[in-house]
Amino acid sequence: MCKSSIGILLASLLSAGPGMAAPQDSFQNSPRVHELIRAGNLYLSLQDALALAIENNLDIELQRSALPVADAELLRAKGGGTLRGLNYTLAEAPAGVGGTLSPVVTSAAIAGRATSGSSVATNALELGVLAAPLANLSMQGGIPQSSGTVVPGYDPAIVGLLNWTHQTAPEVSIQTTDTPTLVSNTTLANAGIQQGFSTGAQAALSFSNNYQSVNALSYGYTPFTTSSLGLTVTQPLLRGFGMALNRRFIRIAGNERKITGLLFQQQLIASVYGVIRLYTDFVALYEDEKVKRETVALAEKLSSDTKAQVDEGTLAPVEMTRANAQVFSTRQDLINARGLLEEEEAILKNVLTRRGNEDPEVRAAHIIPTDALAIPEKDQIRPIQDLISEALANRPDLGQARLQIENSQIGLEGAKSATRPEVDLVGVMQNNGMAGTVNPFALPNPGFTGGYGTVLDQVLARKYPTYGIGLQMTLPVHNRIAEADLARDELQLKQSQIRLRQFENQARLEVEDALIAMGRARSSYEAAVEARKLQEESLAAEQAKFEVGASTSFFVIQYESLLAQARSTEVAAMSSYVKARAALERATGTILDDNKISLDAAVKGGM
Repeated sequence: MCKSSIGILLASLLSAGPGMAAPQDSFQNSPRVHELIRAGNLYLSLQDALALAIENNLDIELQRSALPVADAELLRAKGGGTLRGLNYTLAEAPAGVGGTLSPVVTSAAIAGRATSGSSVATNALELGVLAAPLANLSMQGGIPQSSGTVVPGYDPAIVGLLNWTHQTAPEVSIQTTDTPTLVSNTTLANAGIQQGFSTGAQAALSFSNNYQSVNALSYGYTPFTTSSLGLTVTQPLLRGFGMALNRRFIRIAGNERKITGLLFQQQLIASVYGVIRLYTDFVALYEDEKVKRETVALAEKLSSDTKAQVDEGTLAPVEMTRANAQVFSTRQDLINARGLLEEEEAILKNVLTRRGNEDPEVRAAHIIPTDALAIPEKDQIRPIQDLISEALANRPDLGQARLQIENSQIGLEGAKSATRPEVDLVGVMQNNGMAGTVNPFALPNPGFTGGYGTVLDQVLARKYPTYGIGLQMTLPVHNRIAEADLARDELQLKQSQIRLRQFENQARLEVEDALIAMGRARSSYEAAVEARKLQEESLAAEQAKFEVGASTSFFVIQYESLLAQARSTEVAAMSSYVKARAALERATGTILDDNKISLDAAVKGGM
């Protein structure tokens, strides 16, 4: 899916906005989990496993719940706020136990050759199956970029003041107020609105009212009212000037909306690849457990045949000891294979459900894979340069990395602006008015006689205006703080570009590595198939000789062990090929399309 379609998708999904209450998360498994359980078994195809992961996997759900964060970031930026940032940490699926532990056997059996036993897994932690590695895709690491110049608040704010004060003050000289004690009552009623603009300008419109009464005989009016209606505008001319500068956080937040969509897509890719890998390993272990059961059956048959010949006296008793030892050895291999299968099953259930083993029906169910491992007769592989070009163009981790660098470049504008001198153009315009009751003991100007209506008439008619314009300057001799921030931001941008190159090199390496792994797995599989056929022929020949007394149980045991290893090797090679092919799909960014997974549906919780 292209980046533009991701943006449209997220816009439609997030149109409700972060102001609405977030829905309560449900930790119940999706109905599909229980629909697939029949007679105590969970019958699971790869497509079922992928659908369950998309519906229930908590790593995907965690990233899905982060999608509205970008909307909250954009809302904050539109109000003039700085950004809080995103979480770039994604989770990988658990490693699992891997495939069969049997050694790789690609040669025919040779008489007298010693058998090789499979290793025994005693500690799951040593296999690394319980840890889920994390991947952090942040280009800046844990050190944020400097915030740069302050962006004005774009949301208008209404301010107001209502205050009443009574004051009694002794007068040193009665000549001023004609009273030894000045008593005044003052009521203030002020209101205003202030707002910032993307040019960097800040405007404040204020309406002030002062009602006052005093006992001084010298006051011309008492009580009296004064009012003013004023507008003050401050426009930066150097530091903090420009729409592009002051809207930089909005542009960054817009990119973050795209980034959150790409991060979700990357988490989905990681989880889908992990499920394919875990399912493939489970199928391989399931098939290997069948091989081990067949090997036990062969060993038990050999033991029975040996006992019959020992009883008849055609074989020495030591052959019975060897046959019995082989039975117990194959049973131990079966126990190991079954243990690995059960462990992989527990890991797979935890990845595909929300509640893990808390759900009793899921805990008791045994997974039965319904898809078999298969290798196509011929690989349809395009030239590696075409695959690398596709990876560099389509991979969401690279797309979001480039957007992070673009955001760093946008943010650098703020650091550059902070190094400039502060020169602001300030304009003031105010209308004034005053009126009151004439004090009979004074000789006031009769033009101000009246009430609050007279005051408003004076203000609105602009009878007593005030105007002013000027420059306000702060010229730092040396602004080392801003210069240091700019230098560090430029270095962090350079480091981010280096990290992007590392990401791209890693993508190239992953494509090449997957191709090598596919070629190696195919060669191993072809060799394993031939080896298995030869081992079957060799065992059949040796069993025929044993039945006529021309061979001993020692050699039959050797051929049985080699055949078991060859069968396990064939299964392991097939699983390695399937996982390598999935790794190539992940490396090129096509794994979702190749598995018919819709990003639109996945965001909503389905395929």
